[in-house]
Amino acid sequence: MPWFSAVELAENIRRRQVSCVEVMSAYLARIEALNPRVNAIVALREPEVLMRAAAARDDQLARGERLGWLHGFPFAVKDLAAAEGLLWTEGSPLHARRVADVDDLFVRRIRDAGAIVVGKTNVPEFGLGSQTYNRVYGATATPYDTGRTAGGSSGGAAAALALRLLPVADGSDYLGSLRNPAAFCNVLGFRPSFGRVPTAGFVAHPSVVGPMGRTVDDVAALLSVLAGPDDSAPLSTGTFAPLPPPGGSWRGTRIAWVGDLGGHLATEPGLLDVCRRALRVFEDLGCHVEEAVPDYPPERIWSTVLTWRWWGMLKAHDLYADPVTRAELKPEIIWEIENGLRLSALDVARAEVTRTEWYDAAVRFLDTYDFVVAPSTQVFPFPITTHWPADIDGRPMDSYHRWMETVAPWSMTGMPALGMPAGFDDRGLPAGIQLVGRPWADTEVLQLARAYEEQTNWVRDHPPPA
Repeated sequence: MPWFSAVELAENIRRRQVSCVEVMSAYLARIEALNPRVNAIVALREPEVLMRAAAARDDQLARGERLGWLHGFPFAVKDLAAAEGLLWTEGSPLHARRVADVDDLFVRRIRDAGAIVVGKTNVPEFGLGSQTYNRVYGATATPYDTGRTAGGSSGGAAAALALRLLPVADGSDYLGSLRNPAAFCNVLGFRPSFGRVPTAGFVAHPSVVGPMGRTVDDVAALLSVLAGPDDSAPLSTGTFAPLPPPGGSWRGTRIAWVGDLGGHLATEPGLLDVCRRALRVFEDLGCHVEEAVPDYPPERIWSTVLTWRWWGMLKAHDLYADPVTRAELKPEIIWEIENGLRLSALDVARAEVTRTEWYDAAVRFLDTYDFVVAPSTQVFPFPITTHWPADIDGRPMDSYHRWMETVAPWSMTGMPALGMPAGFDDRGLPAGIQLVGRPWADTEVLQLARAYEEQTNWVRDHPPPA
């Protein structure tokens, strides 16, 4: 059963060709056997409790009560989110014993659709950094080389999907947290248009919740569960309908390959070669691909990213202000907060203006092109003991996240971006590309990605060695 796609699994459960008890038993056995190799799923609930929950789902089906697409699915929630009754650590020793009192909205939607929450997926401390390690649960490895990182911050989710420990998973993304681990684990992570999945608050900080999976159809199906406005999220808008059947022509579709932004980004040797080979698939589909870069200074985008990030991290100021709790924060969090404390209101206002300028430039760019393709990362998976790359091909990185700058421009626009497999290098290490669409073109991004998937089948045909 772990080898079914999630769409196939849901249909088999609906038709009662497999029972929810059988599904839960199969996934728990796989988690027991393989999770210790990568440390993807944490805070796993007691098997007997989960088996009773699965039996209750079978009883519901027998009465003709199917809750939704996720009925009977084992589901592990990213540990940045609250799931009622489960540990909610955010990877911080300060919250190592915290138990959530209520579900976050998207978690409630997952439960309402019939999923059984089995535990959490591992994250970096407070989600900072594209390397999943923390002092509560340890580090998460990519199943393609367990001496290397799964990426982050949705690293636990990506590794669990790659090893077929879960049918689908949730993730979240500020600076690549859906796209980077998808690349490092040869799966898919979709950053939907801003507001598609509701998030509380009145400020459009770049972080969004999105679906992860092993097929495009699985990702789209989970998005249909997560999406839709809610009164608790004033900036939310737009439901998401299931994808239409495959078909149609992509001939004449215009794709811009931005690569390393004209030499601005440092990249590990060989990384761009893998991505360029993936571009040939789009050409085979009839797309016209050309190298092009938006007319906006990338350094200005990065400066804007830093200001927004520093401002947003001031929500953790109380932990910093207390010397006792500050001592338990990792250096990257302290760096973010201290830079935030130096900001003036004018700095924030200017960053808001430059973000709008960049958005306008990106929209103009997508008046010429239908889609943008960019690398999902600037490096291949690196050793799990390395917190972050200090340099790339001899070029020093001036912050813990500069090596992920390739995702930053698209996060700031709020446009839909799918992180998907690009292939492997000679060492068998995976790489990924981002497929970015126009504002609100979530469906179109996923449709083109499905056509690409039908030609490559990277996930299906290249499972991890484990």
